[in-house]
Amino acid sequence: MRAARAEAAWLSGDAEGARREAGAAYPLALSKHHRAFVGELGYWMWRAGDDVRLPDWAERAFACQVRGDAREAADEWQRLGCPYERLRALAEGDDAACLEAVAGFDALGAFPVADRLRRELRARGVRGIPRGPRETTSDNPWTLTARELEVLELLSDGLGNAAIAERLVLSTRTVEHHVSAVLQKLGVASRGEASARYRDARRDGAGTAT
Repeated sequence: MRAARAEAAWLSGDAEGARREAGAAYPLALSKHHRAFVGELGYWMWRAGDDVRLPDWAERAFACQVRGDAREAADEWQRLGCPYERLRALAEGDDAACLEAVAGFDALGAFPVADRLRRELRARGVRGIPRGPRETTSDNPWTLTARELEVLELLSDGLGNAAIAERLVLSTRTVEHHVSAVLQKLGVASRGEASARYRDARRDGAGTAT
């Protein structure tokens, strides 16, 4: 709970609040030798401006971020199957990594952190920042964005991620994020289920874009 409140404070621009929330539980996590909580709470203290040195046994992905190894941290989060945390690590990297993170956050529907990152990139003078998802269409039952609906349509045609990326002029990794968001919004576990759900909706007259 303290970690979640620290993140919420940081997203709202309250660094002191993030430091206070994370710092309140950090000593307890250390005393319990809890590698994940020590890593997460220490990470938020670091994000809030504290000079934090995590112990060697702390969660490796968080330790990489605190050291400033954004790409290594992102790879570790990818290995652990944590897409949001992976994007958060990329958002601490170079401009190219940050642009990838913005697109990924949009695909996951993590709009507050995506908007914050956009503001930071604009302040740095970075060009080519994604504008964000288009307004969701009211004519599909899953509140998919227009881009997500395009991806779903191509999925239903049997295209793989690489082919979808080529068709939509996107990176394969961005397509992966869109596919993940589509599966989540449709409440399905596989591409085949998503395609079947889309075909059923089309047959019933729903799921089409405006």
